[in-house]
Amino acid sequence: MKIQDLPVPDGLKQIYTNSGITELYPPQAECVEKGMFQGKNLLVAIPTASGKTLIAETVMHHHISHGGKALYIVPLKALANEKSGEFNGKGVRVGISTGDFDRKDDYLGKNDIIVATSEKVDSLLRNNTRWLTDITLLVIDEVHLIDSPDRGATLEMVIAKMRHKNPAMQIIALSATIGNPSVLARWMDAALVTSTWRPVDLRQGVYLDSSIRFHDDIRPVRNISKYEDLNLLMDTVDEGGQCLVFVSSRKNAEAFAKRAAKALSCESPELENYRKKLETLAGKDADRTLAICVGKGAAFHHAGLRREERAIVEEGFRKGHIRCISSTPTLAAGLNLPARRVIIRDYRRFSAGEGMVPIPAREYHQMAGRAGRPHLDPYGESVLIAKDEQDLNALFEFYIDATAEDVNSQCASETALTTHILSLIASGFVKTRESLQKFMDTTFYSHQHQGKRIISAVIERSLHFLEKSEMIVENSGQISATEFGTLVSQLYIDPRSAEIIVDHLRRVTEYSDIGLIQLICSTPDMYTLYVANRDLHYLERFICEHDRELWLDIPIEDEEAYFRGLKTSMLLNDWSQEVPDTMICERYSVGPGDIYTMVESINWLLHATGRLSRMFSPRLSGSIREYETCMKHGIKRELLPLIRLRNVGRVRARRLFNNGLYTPEAVKEAGFDKISELFGGKIAAQILGQLATGQNDTKEADESLPAVQSDQVTLFRFGGRD
Repeated sequence: MKIQDLPVPDGLKQIYTNSGITELYPPQAECVEKGMFQGKNLLVAIPTASGKTLIAETVMHHHISHGGKALYIVPLKALANEKSGEFNGKGVRVGISTGDFDRKDDYLGKNDIIVATSEKVDSLLRNNTRWLTDITLLVIDEVHLIDSPDRGATLEMVIAKMRHKNPAMQIIALSATIGNPSVLARWMDAALVTSTWRPVDLRQGVYLDSSIRFHDDIRPVRNISKYEDLNLLMDTVDEGGQCLVFVSSRKNAEAFAKRAAKALSCESPELENYRKKLETLAGKDADRTLAICVGKGAAFHHAGLRREERAIVEEGFRKGHIRCISSTPTLAAGLNLPARRVIIRDYRRFSAGEGMVPIPAREYHQMAGRAGRPHLDPYGESVLIAKDEQDLNALFEFYIDATAEDVNSQCASETALTTHILSLIASGFVKTRESLQKFMDTTFYSHQHQGKRIISAVIERSLHFLEKSEMIVENSGQISATEFGTLVSQLYIDPRSAEIIVDHLRRVTEYSDIGLIQLICSTPDMYTLYVANRDLHYLERFICEHDRELWLDIPIEDEEAYFRGLKTSMLLNDWSQEVPDTMICERYSVGPGDIYTMVESINWLLHATGRLSRMFSPRLSGSIREYETCMKHGIKRELLPLIRLRNVGRVRARRLFNNGLYTPEAVKEAGFDKISELFGGKIAAQILGQLATGQNDTKEADESLPAVQSDQVTLFRFGGRD
C-alpha cells in the first residue's frame, strides 16, 4: 500500500516521500484495512521499529484535516519531548503538557496534537479542562503499562474517563509486548493488529563458550578479553555496528562503560566536543567518568545523570559517534535508541525482600526489540549471556521462546482506588454509590473479571476512609466532595498524604523547615532514599542535634520508613542550604539526576502543603510559602529578595549577596558598572532594565487566589537555577 494512497494531507505525504518512505509496512497496511481511517478503534501490538509512530501520525493528521483534535499519551516526560519533536514541523500545531498537576492548561486547546503523560491527562480531567471534550482521537503509547503496579491504575482510569467523556472518540493503542492482546482489545472495542514482522530481521541468541547460539546457527566470537560482554561489544564494533548493554545497576553500567572506553579508545572531533560539554556540566570538582568514557566512544545512561547529560549521550549515539551505551533497563522503556546488537548481560535484578530475581519476559522482549537500526543494519541481534549449558537452555525457554506476560488491571489496589474514587467524585464523574459502581464496571478490571464486582468491598473501604477524613460527604444517597476533597483531587496528591499533612499541620506548635520536610517525606507520595546500616549513626546524630525541630518521632512499628524519610529530608535540607550538588552526591551516594527528581517531588508537595495550610493552618502558610521558594531555587532565606529578579538564580543571587547587595533596591543603586563586573554587560542590562520598570514583581506567586482555584501559579512559575 502506497503512502500516496492514504487519506492524509498532501504536505504530510510529501514529507514522508522526501525522507524515503513511499510504501507502508505490512502491519501498517493491516491497520488501514481494519478501519484506521474510518474511525475504528485499534490495538496495535507489533515489534519495536515496525512503524507504530507512523500509524499514529497518519491517523492524527486525518482527524485534524477533518476538524478533529488528537491527544497522544506517553508514559515518560522524556518520551513526550521526543514525540512532540517528531510531530512538529509537519503542518499542524503540537503542544506538550507534562508540568504542574493543578493547572487546567487551557492554552493547549489551540493545538491540533497534545502530547502528555497519563498522570498529566488525569490531572487535566480532575481540573475539568475544557478542551478535553474536543478530543476526537486518543492515542495511547506503550499501553501494556496498564499492568504497571505503580502507574497502571492511572492509565486505566484515564482511558475509562476519556471514553466516558467522549463516547464517539477513536482510540489507537500501541504496544510491542502484550501476552493477552485480545482481552485488552475487547475492553476497548478495538480491532486487533498483531504481527511479528520487523523491517530489520531480529536474531535472538545466547552467548556461551566464545560463541552465540541461535536456534539454527552458531556464531563464533573472537576473544579479546576475559570479559564476555566486552568480547560481544568489540565483535559488533568491528563490523561497524553499535551496542546497547543492559545491566542490573548504575554501578554496573558505569563499570562496563569504563572497560568499554579503554577497549574502544575511539578518537574524533565529535567525541571531543561531547567530552568537553560533559566536563562543563560536571563542574570543577565533579566525577568526570562519563565525560572520559564518551571521549573514547563509550557511555552509560541511567536516572542518576542530569537530563542534559542524558541528552548528550543520546544524541551522540543516534549520530553514530558513541559506539556503545551501558544502561539500566530505563533506556528500554520507550526512548528511540536502536542498535545493531543488544546485550542483556544481567537478567536478574534486586528486589527488596526477595534478593536477585529474574526479569519478566516482557522486559526482555522490550530490550531485545531495540536491536536493529532500520535503513542502517542488515539485521539486529539480541544476546543473553549464559553461565553453563543448563543456563543456556533455561534462557531460551524463559526468554527467547517465551511470550510476554499477560497484561492485568491494577485497579484492585485500595491505595490506587481511593485516589481515583476521590477524583471521580470531585470532578463530577459520579454522584452516587450506584453511579460509582457503574463507572467501575467500565474499567479493564471489570472486563477482565467478566463483570464480577470483586472490588465492591475495596470501594466501600475507600469511601469510608474518604468520608472519615472529611474529603467527601454523603447525603440522601448523593455523594459530593468537600472543599478539602476537591483541593486534594486538584492538587493530584494521595488522599492519605493529604490526611497526614493536615493532621500534623493542625497539631504542630512551632514551625521549622526540617520538620516540614520530614513531614512531607513521611507521606506515600514522596520517594525516599535507601538506608544502609552505615547510615544509622549519622541519622541518629542528626536526630539528637535537631530534636526540637523535628515534627515526627521514631515509631515503634516501622523504623525503616522513618529513617528513609529522615535521610531524604537531610538531603533536601542540604539542597535548600546551598550545599553544592557534588557534595550532596558524595554524602548520600546519589547522582545529580536523583537530586533533581527529589527536588521536583518535594517542590510539588511543598506547594500542595502550602495550599492545604491556607485552608487548615493559615498561621503556617507564610513560612511554608517562603520555604517553597527556597527549595525551588536551592537557597537560604536571606536570598529571597534577590531571587525575585528575572535572570537571577541561586548562583547569581549568592554572588550579589556576597558583594553586599542584599535587596533589589541595593542592586538598582549599585548601577550598571558594578553589576556588569559581576555578570557581564548583557546580564547587567537585563537585571537593571526590569528594576527600572518594576517588572520583577511578576516573579512572585499570586497569594490572592482562592484556596480551591486550580489556575494558580505553581511549580515552574519561578525561574530556574543559573
